[in-house]
Amino acid sequence: MCFGFDSDFDIRISDLKKIMKNINVGIIGLGTVGGGVAKALLEKESFIFERSGVSVKLLKAYDKDKKKIKKLGLPSRVIATDPVEIFGNTNVDILVELIGGIHPAQEMIMKAIQASKHIVTANKALLAEQGERIFNAAKNSGSLIGFEASVGGAMPVIKVLHESFSSNRISAIYGIVNGTCNYVMHKMMEANCGMADALKEAKAKGIAEQDPKLDVAGIDSCHKLCILTMLAFGCFVTPKDVYIEGIKHIDLQDIVYARNWGYDIKLLAIAKFDKCALQLRVHPTLIPLSHLLSAVKNEDNAVFIKGDMIGDSMIYGKGAGRMPAASSVVSDIIDIAKCINRRAINLASSIKSWESGCKMKLSRMGDLQTRYYLRFSAIDEPGVLSSISNVLAKNKISIATVTQKQRNKGEPVPIVMLTHEAREASMEKALKDIDKLPCIKKRTVRIRMER
Repeated sequence: MCFGFDSDFDIRISDLKKIMKNINVGIIGLGTVGGGVAKALLEKESFIFERSGVSVKLLKAYDKDKKKIKKLGLPSRVIATDPVEIFGNTNVDILVELIGGIHPAQEMIMKAIQASKHIVTANKALLAEQGERIFNAAKNSGSLIGFEASVGGAMPVIKVLHESFSSNRISAIYGIVNGTCNYVMHKMMEANCGMADALKEAKAKGIAEQDPKLDVAGIDSCHKLCILTMLAFGCFVTPKDVYIEGIKHIDLQDIVYARNWGYDIKLLAIAKFDKCALQLRVHPTLIPLSHLLSAVKNEDNAVFIKGDMIGDSMIYGKGAGRMPAASSVVSDIIDIAKCINRRAINLASSIKSWESGCKMKLSRMGDLQTRYYLRFSAIDEPGVLSSISNVLAKNKISIATVTQKQRNKGEPVPIVMLTHEAREASMEKALKDIDKLPCIKKRTVRIRMER
Protein backbone atom coordinates (compact mmCIF):
# COMPACT_ATOMS: atom_id res chain seq x y z
CA MET A 1 0.00 0.00 0.00
CA CYS A 2 1.23 3.51 -0.80
CA PHE A 3 0.72 6.58 1.33
CA GLY A 4 1.25 10.20 0.35
CA PHE A 5 -0.40 13.38 -0.87
CA ASP A 6 -0.59 14.81 -4.35
CA SER A 7 -0.87 18.59 -4.60
CA ASP A 8 -4.09 18.23 -6.62
CA PHE A 9 -5.69 16.40 -3.70
CA ASP A 10 -4.44 18.56 -0.86
CA ILE A 11 -7.96 19.61 0.08
CA ARG A 12 -10.10 19.78 3.17
CA ILE A 13 -12.20 16.77 4.21
CA SER A 14 -15.36 18.83 3.80
CA ASP A 15 -14.42 19.52 0.16
CA LEU A 16 -13.46 15.89 -0.40
CA LYS A 17 -16.97 14.76 0.55
CA LYS A 18 -18.43 16.91 -2.22
CA ILE A 19 -16.46 15.25 -5.01
CA MET A 20 -16.35 11.63 -3.80
CA LYS A 21 -19.14 9.23 -4.75
CA ASN A 22 -21.07 7.73 -1.86
CA ILE A 23 -20.62 3.97 -2.00
CA ASN A 24 -23.75 2.06 -1.04
CA VAL A 25 -23.44 -1.37 0.55
CA GLY A 26 -25.97 -4.18 0.84
CA ILE A 27 -25.43 -7.10 3.23
CA ILE A 28 -27.05 -10.52 2.87
CA GLY A 29 -26.52 -12.57 6.02
CA LEU A 30 -26.55 -11.00 9.48
CA GLY A 31 -25.05 -13.79 11.55
CA THR A 32 -21.92 -13.48 13.65
CA VAL A 33 -19.79 -11.76 11.01
CA GLY A 34 -22.59 -10.02 9.09
CA GLY A 35 -23.95 -8.47 12.26
CA GLY A 36 -20.49 -7.15 13.10
CA VAL A 37 -20.10 -5.64 9.64
CA ALA A 38 -23.51 -3.94 9.80
CA LYS A 39 -22.77 -2.40 13.19
CA ALA A 40 -19.32 -1.23 12.05
CA LEU A 41 -20.69 0.47 8.93
CA LEU A 42 -23.44 2.22 10.88
CA GLU A 43 -21.41 3.24 13.91
CA LYS A 44 -18.08 4.08 12.26
CA GLU A 45 -19.19 5.83 9.07
CA SER A 46 -17.43 9.11 9.92
CA PHE A 47 -14.35 7.37 11.28
CA ILE A 48 -14.00 5.28 8.11
CA PHE A 49 -14.28 8.40 5.95
CA GLU A 50 -11.67 10.27 7.96
CA ARG A 51 -9.25 7.33 7.82
CA SER A 52 -9.80 6.24 4.23
CA GLY A 53 -11.27 9.20 2.36
CA VAL A 54 -14.25 7.19 1.09
CA SER A 55 -17.89 7.54 2.10
CA VAL A 56 -19.38 4.09 2.68
CA LYS A 57 -23.05 3.74 3.63
CA LEU A 58 -25.07 0.70 4.61
CA LEU A 59 -28.08 0.96 2.33
CA LYS A 60 -29.80 -2.39 2.95
CA ALA A 61 -29.31 -5.50 5.07
CA TYR A 62 -31.15 -8.83 4.93
CA ASP A 63 -31.38 -12.04 6.92
CA LYS A 64 -34.12 -14.63 6.77
CA ASP A 65 -33.98 -14.91 10.57
CA LYS A 66 -36.01 -11.97 11.87
CA LYS A 67 -34.70 -12.58 15.40
CA LYS A 68 -31.17 -11.71 14.30
CA ILE A 69 -32.36 -8.43 12.80
CA LYS A 70 -34.27 -7.53 15.95
CA LYS A 71 -31.32 -8.42 18.18
CA LEU A 72 -29.01 -6.14 16.18
CA GLY A 73 -31.38 -3.21 16.54
CA LEU A 74 -30.85 -1.99 12.98
CA PRO A 75 -32.74 1.12 11.84
CA SER A 76 -35.84 0.27 9.82
CA ARG A 77 -34.56 2.18 6.78
CA VAL A 78 -31.82 -0.41 6.16
CA ILE A 79 -33.86 -3.57 6.73
CA ALA A 80 -34.70 -5.51 3.57
CA THR A 81 -37.51 -8.05 3.54
CA ASP A 82 -36.18 -9.91 0.49
CA PRO A 83 -32.59 -10.43 -0.78
CA VAL A 84 -33.70 -9.18 -4.21
CA GLU A 85 -33.90 -5.73 -2.61
CA ILE A 86 -30.11 -5.94 -2.39
CA PHE A 87 -28.67 -7.86 -5.37
CA GLY A 88 -31.42 -6.46 -7.59
CA ASN A 89 -31.11 -2.88 -6.30
CA THR A 90 -29.51 -0.52 -8.82
CA ASN A 91 -28.40 1.78 -6.00
CA VAL A 92 -26.30 -0.89 -4.28
CA ASP A 93 -22.67 -0.70 -5.40
CA ILE A 94 -21.24 -3.53 -3.26
CA LEU A 95 -22.98 -6.78 -2.33
CA VAL A 96 -21.62 -8.32 0.88
CA GLU A 97 -22.50 -12.04 0.93
CA LEU A 98 -22.17 -13.60 4.38
CA ILE A 99 -24.69 -16.46 4.37
CA GLY A 100 -22.10 -19.16 3.58
CA GLY A 101 -22.53 -22.43 1.72
CA ILE A 102 -22.82 -22.95 -2.02
CA HIS A 103 -26.53 -22.32 -2.62
CA PRO A 104 -28.19 -19.82 -2.77
CA ALA A 105 -25.02 -17.75 -2.22
CA GLN A 106 -23.65 -18.64 -5.67
CA GLU A 107 -26.82 -17.61 -7.46
CA MET A 108 -27.02 -14.29 -5.57
CA ILE A 109 -23.39 -13.45 -6.29
CA MET A 110 -23.67 -14.33 -9.97
CA LYS A 111 -26.79 -12.17 -10.38
CA ALA A 112 -25.03 -9.28 -8.67
CA ILE A 113 -21.98 -9.70 -10.94
CA GLN A 114 -24.22 -9.76 -14.02
CA ALA A 115 -25.56 -6.42 -12.81
CA SER A 116 -21.94 -5.17 -12.58
CA LYS A 117 -22.02 -4.93 -8.81
CA HIS A 118 -18.88 -5.53 -6.77
CA ILE A 119 -18.68 -8.40 -4.29
CA VAL A 120 -17.29 -8.91 -0.81
CA THR A 121 -17.55 -12.41 0.64
CA ALA A 122 -16.15 -14.59 3.41
CA ASN A 123 -17.50 -17.74 1.73
CA LYS A 124 -14.47 -20.05 1.59
CA ALA A 125 -16.48 -23.11 0.51
CA LEU A 126 -17.98 -21.28 -2.46
CA LEU A 127 -14.66 -19.83 -3.61
CA ALA A 128 -12.95 -23.21 -3.25
CA GLU A 129 -15.63 -24.99 -5.29
CA GLN A 130 -16.66 -22.30 -7.80
CA GLY A 131 -13.86 -19.73 -7.66
CA GLU A 132 -12.83 -20.04 -11.30
CA ARG A 133 -16.38 -19.46 -12.53
CA ILE A 134 -16.96 -16.51 -10.21
CA PHE A 135 -13.68 -14.74 -10.95
CA ASN A 136 -14.06 -15.16 -14.70
CA ALA A 137 -17.60 -13.76 -14.52
CA ALA A 138 -16.29 -10.83 -12.48
CA LYS A 139 -13.56 -10.19 -15.02
CA ASN A 140 -16.07 -10.08 -17.86
CA SER A 141 -18.38 -7.69 -16.01
CA GLY A 142 -15.67 -5.46 -14.55
CA SER A 143 -16.64 -6.38 -10.99
CA LEU A 144 -14.20 -6.43 -8.10
CA ILE A 145 -14.23 -9.26 -5.57
CA GLY A 146 -12.97 -8.89 -2.00
CA PHE A 147 -12.47 -12.09 0.01
CA GLU A 148 -9.97 -11.29 2.77
CA ALA A 149 -12.23 -12.75 5.48
CA SER A 150 -12.39 -16.13 3.71
CA VAL A 151 -9.01 -17.13 5.17
CA GLY A 152 -7.65 -16.33 8.60
CA GLY A 153 -10.19 -13.92 10.07
CA ALA A 154 -8.31 -10.70 10.82
CA MET A 155 -5.05 -11.85 9.21
CA PRO A 156 -4.42 -9.86 6.00
CA VAL A 157 -3.00 -12.91 4.22
CA ILE A 158 -5.02 -12.39 1.01
CA LYS A 159 -3.81 -8.81 0.64
CA VAL A 160 -0.23 -9.72 1.51
CA LEU A 161 -0.05 -12.52 -1.06
CA HIS A 162 -1.77 -10.48 -3.76
CA GLU A 163 0.02 -7.17 -3.16
CA SER A 164 3.02 -7.23 -0.81
CA PHE A 165 4.47 -10.52 -2.06
CA SER A 166 3.42 -10.17 -5.70
CA SER A 167 7.05 -10.01 -6.92
CA ASN A 168 7.91 -13.29 -5.22
CA ARG A 169 7.99 -16.75 -6.65
CA ILE A 170 6.31 -18.65 -3.83
CA SER A 171 7.69 -22.15 -3.19
CA ALA A 172 5.65 -23.22 -0.16
CA ILE A 173 2.78 -22.29 2.14
CA TYR A 174 2.10 -23.90 5.50
CA GLY A 175 -1.11 -22.74 7.13
CA ILE A 176 -2.69 -23.19 10.54
CA VAL A 177 -6.03 -21.98 9.24
CA ASN A 178 -8.56 -23.70 11.47
CA GLY A 179 -8.85 -22.24 14.96
CA THR A 180 -10.98 -25.09 16.28
CA CYS A 181 -8.40 -27.79 15.56
CA ASN A 182 -5.51 -25.68 16.79
CA TYR A 183 -7.36 -24.94 20.04
CA VAL A 184 -8.30 -28.58 20.58
CA MET A 185 -4.78 -29.96 20.16
CA HIS A 186 -3.23 -27.17 22.25
CA LYS A 187 -5.81 -27.76 25.00
CA MET A 188 -5.16 -31.53 24.99
CA MET A 189 -1.53 -30.88 25.85
CA GLU A 190 -2.15 -27.99 28.24
CA ALA A 191 -4.92 -29.68 30.23
CA ASN A 192 -3.67 -33.27 29.81
CA CYS A 193 -7.04 -34.33 28.43
CA GLY A 194 -8.50 -36.26 25.53
CA MET A 195 -9.92 -34.83 22.32
CA ALA A 196 -13.55 -35.25 23.42
CA ASP A 197 -13.00 -33.08 26.52
CA ALA A 198 -11.04 -30.47 24.56
CA LEU A 199 -13.80 -30.27 21.94
CA LYS A 200 -16.44 -29.93 24.63
CA GLU A 201 -14.62 -26.93 26.09
CA ALA A 202 -14.15 -25.41 22.61
CA LYS A 203 -17.91 -25.64 22.00
CA ALA A 204 -18.67 -24.07 25.39
CA LYS A 205 -16.41 -21.12 24.53
CA GLY A 206 -17.90 -20.70 21.06
CA ILE A 207 -14.61 -21.65 19.39
CA ALA A 208 -16.09 -24.81 17.86
CA GLU A 209 -19.42 -25.29 16.13
CA GLN A 210 -21.91 -27.63 17.80
CA ASP A 211 -21.21 -29.92 14.85
CA PRO A 212 -17.47 -29.41 14.20
CA LYS A 213 -17.24 -32.09 11.49
CA LEU A 214 -15.94 -29.75 8.75
CA ASP A 215 -13.22 -28.50 11.09
CA VAL A 216 -12.10 -31.79 12.63
CA ALA A 217 -12.16 -33.60 9.26
CA GLY A 218 -9.88 -30.97 7.68
CA ILE A 219 -12.45 -29.83 5.11
CA ASP A 220 -12.53 -26.22 6.32
CA SER A 221 -8.73 -26.05 6.03
CA CYS A 222 -8.94 -27.56 2.54
CA HIS A 223 -11.30 -24.80 1.36
CA LYS A 224 -8.89 -22.16 2.61
CA LEU A 225 -5.92 -23.92 1.02
CA CYS A 226 -7.65 -23.75 -2.38
CA ILE A 227 -7.94 -19.97 -2.02
CA LEU A 228 -4.33 -19.55 -0.88
CA THR A 229 -3.14 -21.70 -3.79
CA MET A 230 -4.95 -19.48 -6.28
CA LEU A 231 -3.14 -16.43 -4.91
CA ALA A 232 0.30 -17.93 -4.32
CA PHE A 233 0.64 -20.14 -7.38
CA GLY A 234 -1.75 -18.50 -9.85
CA CYS A 235 -3.95 -21.49 -10.61
CA PHE A 236 -7.42 -22.64 -9.70
CA VAL A 237 -7.78 -25.87 -7.75
CA THR A 238 -10.79 -27.44 -6.07
CA PRO A 239 -11.10 -29.65 -2.96
CA LYS A 240 -10.90 -32.81 -5.07
CA ASP A 241 -7.29 -31.85 -5.90
CA VAL A 242 -6.30 -31.85 -2.22
CA TYR A 243 -5.36 -34.80 0.00
CA ILE A 244 -7.37 -34.35 3.22
CA GLU A 245 -6.88 -35.99 6.60
CA GLY A 246 -8.36 -34.68 9.84
CA ILE A 247 -7.32 -34.89 13.49
CA LYS A 248 -9.75 -37.53 14.81
CA HIS A 249 -7.06 -40.19 15.13
CA ILE A 250 -4.70 -37.95 17.17
CA ASP A 251 -4.42 -39.01 20.80
CA LEU A 252 -2.92 -37.22 23.79
CA GLN A 253 -0.10 -39.74 23.88
CA ASP A 254 0.89 -38.75 20.32
CA ILE A 255 1.25 -35.13 21.41
CA VAL A 256 3.29 -36.18 24.47
CA TYR A 257 5.60 -38.46 22.47
CA ALA A 258 6.11 -35.76 19.85
CA ARG A 259 6.98 -33.21 22.54
CA ASN A 260 9.48 -35.55 24.13
CA TRP A 261 11.26 -35.81 20.78
CA GLY A 262 11.24 -32.05 20.22
CA TYR A 263 8.18 -31.77 17.95
CA ASP A 264 4.68 -30.31 18.01
CA ILE A 265 1.61 -31.56 16.13
CA LYS A 266 -0.40 -29.08 14.07
CA LEU A 267 -3.14 -29.50 11.48
CA LEU A 268 -1.42 -27.89 8.49
CA ALA A 269 -2.76 -26.87 5.09
CA ILE A 270 0.24 -27.31 2.81
CA ALA A 271 0.85 -26.09 -0.74
CA LYS A 272 4.38 -26.81 -1.90
CA PHE A 273 5.96 -26.57 -5.34
CA ASP A 274 8.39 -29.48 -5.60
CA LYS A 275 10.00 -31.20 -8.58
CA CYS A 276 7.92 -29.24 -11.12
CA ALA A 277 4.64 -30.23 -9.49
CA LEU A 278 2.37 -28.76 -6.85
CA GLN A 279 1.65 -30.70 -3.66
CA LEU A 280 -1.68 -29.92 -2.00
CA ARG A 281 -2.46 -31.60 1.31
CA VAL A 282 -4.16 -31.09 4.65
CA HIS A 283 -3.20 -33.34 7.54
CA PRO A 284 -1.79 -33.40 11.09
CA THR A 285 1.92 -32.66 10.85
CA LEU A 286 4.93 -32.93 13.14
CA ILE A 287 6.97 -29.72 13.14
CA PRO A 288 10.02 -28.86 15.30
CA LEU A 289 9.26 -26.98 18.51
CA SER A 290 11.69 -24.34 17.23
CA HIS A 291 9.50 -23.63 14.17
CA LEU A 292 7.53 -20.36 14.24
CA LEU A 293 4.27 -22.24 13.67
CA SER A 294 4.79 -24.20 16.88
CA ALA A 295 4.24 -20.97 18.85
CA VAL A 296 0.71 -20.53 17.44
CA LYS A 297 -1.58 -21.45 20.33
CA ASN A 298 -5.28 -21.76 21.11
CA GLU A 299 -7.63 -20.61 18.31
CA ASP A 300 -5.07 -18.34 16.63
CA ASN A 301 -4.18 -18.81 12.96
CA ALA A 302 -0.95 -18.34 11.04
CA VAL A 303 0.30 -18.74 7.49
CA PHE A 304 4.01 -19.43 6.93
CA ILE A 305 5.20 -18.47 3.43
CA LYS A 306 8.45 -19.23 1.59
CA GLY A 307 9.35 -16.91 -1.30
CA ASP A 308 12.45 -16.39 -3.42
CA MET A 309 12.81 -12.74 -2.32
CA ILE A 310 11.24 -12.66 1.15
CA GLY A 311 12.74 -15.93 2.37
CA ASP A 312 10.60 -17.15 5.26
CA SER A 313 7.70 -14.99 6.45
CA MET A 314 4.75 -15.62 8.76
CA ILE A 315 1.42 -13.83 9.11
CA TYR A 316 -0.23 -14.37 12.49
CA GLY A 317 -3.49 -13.33 14.09
CA LYS A 318 -7.01 -14.11 15.21
CA GLY A 319 -8.48 -16.67 12.86
CA ALA A 320 -12.12 -16.23 13.78
CA GLY A 321 -14.59 -14.22 15.81
CA ARG A 322 -17.19 -11.56 15.03
CA MET A 323 -15.07 -8.42 15.00
CA PRO A 324 -11.78 -9.84 13.62
CA ALA A 325 -13.62 -11.28 10.60
CA ALA A 326 -15.83 -8.18 10.30
CA SER A 327 -12.67 -6.05 10.23
CA SER A 328 -11.46 -7.93 7.14
CA VAL A 329 -14.86 -7.58 5.43
CA VAL A 330 -14.98 -3.82 6.06
CA SER A 331 -11.38 -3.53 4.82
CA ASP A 332 -12.44 -5.12 1.52
CA ILE A 333 -15.43 -2.76 1.30
CA ILE A 334 -13.13 0.24 1.76
CA ASP A 335 -10.62 -1.02 -0.82
CA ILE A 336 -13.36 -1.54 -3.40
CA ALA A 337 -14.88 1.85 -2.59
CA LYS A 338 -11.51 3.45 -3.30
CA CYS A 339 -11.28 1.58 -6.59
CA ILE A 340 -14.76 2.71 -7.62
CA ASN A 341 -13.83 6.32 -6.95
CA ARG A 342 -10.61 6.17 -8.95
CA ARG A 343 -12.11 3.99 -11.70
CA ALA A 344 -9.68 1.15 -10.99
CA ILE A 345 -9.32 -1.83 -13.25
CA ASN A 346 -10.70 -5.17 -12.15
CA LEU A 347 -8.59 -6.87 -9.50
CA ALA A 348 -8.98 -10.27 -11.13
CA SER A 349 -8.05 -9.08 -14.63
CA SER A 350 -4.75 -7.70 -13.35
CA ILE A 351 -3.49 -11.26 -12.78
CA LYS A 352 -3.08 -13.15 -16.02
CA SER A 353 -2.73 -16.51 -14.34
CA TRP A 354 -6.24 -16.25 -12.91
CA GLU A 355 -7.70 -16.64 -16.39
CA SER A 356 -9.42 -19.86 -17.39
CA GLY A 357 -7.05 -22.46 -18.77
CA CYS A 358 -4.16 -21.82 -16.36
CA LYS A 359 -3.20 -25.29 -15.17
CA MET A 360 -0.37 -26.59 -13.05
CA LYS A 361 0.79 -30.17 -12.69
CA LEU A 362 -0.33 -31.62 -9.36
CA SER A 363 1.80 -34.24 -7.66
CA ARG A 364 0.33 -37.54 -6.54
CA MET A 365 0.18 -38.13 -2.80
CA GLY A 366 1.98 -41.43 -3.26
CA ASP A 367 5.05 -39.59 -4.59
CA LEU A 368 5.49 -37.56 -1.40
CA GLN A 369 8.87 -38.03 0.28
CA THR A 370 8.91 -37.25 4.00
CA ARG A 371 9.69 -38.57 7.47
CA TYR A 372 6.98 -40.21 9.58
CA TYR A 373 5.84 -40.63 13.16
CA LEU A 374 4.24 -44.06 13.65
CA ARG A 375 2.34 -45.41 16.66
CA PHE A 376 1.53 -49.12 16.64
CA SER A 377 -0.84 -50.71 19.15
CA ALA A 378 0.64 -54.17 19.62
CA ILE A 379 0.40 -57.12 21.99
CA ASP A 380 3.39 -57.14 24.35
CA GLU A 381 5.09 -60.37 23.36
CA PRO A 382 8.49 -61.43 21.96
CA GLY A 383 9.17 -60.73 18.28
CA VAL A 384 6.63 -57.94 17.76
CA LEU A 385 9.16 -55.21 17.06
CA SER A 386 11.07 -57.54 14.77
CA SER A 387 7.91 -58.32 12.76
CA ILE A 388 7.16 -54.62 12.31
CA SER A 389 10.77 -53.80 11.39
CA ASN A 390 10.87 -56.55 8.76
CA VAL A 391 7.81 -55.17 6.97
CA LEU A 392 9.23 -51.64 7.01
CA ALA A 393 12.58 -52.89 5.70
CA LYS A 394 10.91 -54.76 2.83
CA ASN A 395 9.39 -51.44 1.77
CA LYS A 396 12.73 -49.60 2.07
CA ILE A 397 11.71 -47.68 5.18
CA SER A 398 14.40 -47.24 7.83
CA ILE A 399 13.81 -46.47 11.51
CA ALA A 400 15.43 -43.43 13.12
CA THR A 401 14.09 -43.69 16.69
CA VAL A 402 11.87 -46.17 18.52
CA THR A 403 10.40 -46.40 22.02
CA GLN A 404 8.28 -49.10 23.66
CA LYS A 405 6.71 -48.79 27.11
CA GLN A 406 6.70 -51.76 29.47
CA ARG A 407 3.24 -53.27 30.02
CA ASN A 408 1.81 -56.50 31.34
CA LYS A 409 2.38 -59.45 29.04
CA GLY A 410 -0.50 -60.04 26.66
CA GLU A 411 -1.84 -56.46 26.85
CA PRO A 412 -1.66 -53.92 24.00
CA VAL A 413 1.33 -51.58 24.23
CA PRO A 414 2.17 -48.52 22.13
CA ILE A 415 5.31 -48.86 20.01
CA VAL A 416 6.27 -45.43 18.72
CA MET A 417 8.91 -44.64 16.14
CA LEU A 418 10.23 -41.95 13.87
CA THR A 419 11.42 -42.99 10.43
CA HIS A 420 13.95 -41.59 8.05
CA GLU A 421 12.59 -40.10 4.82
CA ALA A 422 10.41 -42.51 2.89
CA ARG A 423 8.01 -42.53 -0.04
CA GLU A 424 4.29 -42.20 0.84
CA ALA A 425 3.27 -45.07 -1.44
CA SER A 426 5.81 -47.35 0.26
CA MET A 427 4.59 -46.31 3.71
CA GLU A 428 0.98 -46.91 2.70
CA LYS A 429 1.80 -50.44 1.54
CA ALA A 430 3.86 -51.18 4.65
CA LEU A 431 1.14 -50.06 7.06
CA LYS A 432 -1.49 -52.15 5.29
CA ASP A 433 0.69 -55.22 5.79
CA ILE A 434 1.61 -54.33 9.39
CA ASP A 435 -2.02 -53.76 10.39
CA LYS A 436 -2.78 -57.33 9.24
CA LEU A 437 -0.25 -58.82 11.67
CA PRO A 438 -1.91 -60.84 14.50
CA CYS A 439 0.02 -58.83 17.11
CA ILE A 440 -1.42 -55.46 15.94
CA LYS A 441 -4.71 -54.63 17.66
CA LYS A 442 -5.61 -51.20 16.26
CA ARG A 443 -5.03 -49.27 13.07
CA THR A 444 -1.57 -47.68 13.09
CA VAL A 445 -1.40 -43.92 13.60
CA ARG A 446 0.75 -42.18 10.99
CA ILE A 447 1.73 -38.50 11.15
CA ARG A 448 3.85 -36.89 8.46
CA MET A 449 6.70 -34.52 9.31
CA GLU A 450 7.84 -31.15 7.95
CA ARG A 451 11.01 -29.27 8.78
